[in-house]
Amino acid sequence: MSDLSGDTNAEVDPDAIAKAAARKEELRLAMKAFRKRIKLMKLDDESRLGHGPMSGGGRSGVVAITPPNQFARDVWEELTEQGKLKRAGRGLYELVEP
Repeated sequence: MSDLSGDTNAEVDPDAIAKAAARKEELRLAMKAFRKRIKLMKLDDESRLGHGPMSGGGRSGVVAITPPNQFARDVWEELTEQGKLKRAGRGLYELVEP
């Protein structure tokens, strides 16, 4: 008869679970901050003067931004690897359209 109390069932490390949950939350917050920043940049670009005196503004040409600096570079790299962001060169990132 075999001993079932051996190493057949791997124990789950609670610290690893907590770290994974914290990382997932950090990535979620980073994406939220990125979306908000790009939205504000587009609104700012659309409201600038020079589109014409009788117009309500123009379409924004903003497609990529420098990501918010409150998150580390590895966060943006991981979001790029996940396919949520795309590198646009020179430290700029853009959203990937679904």
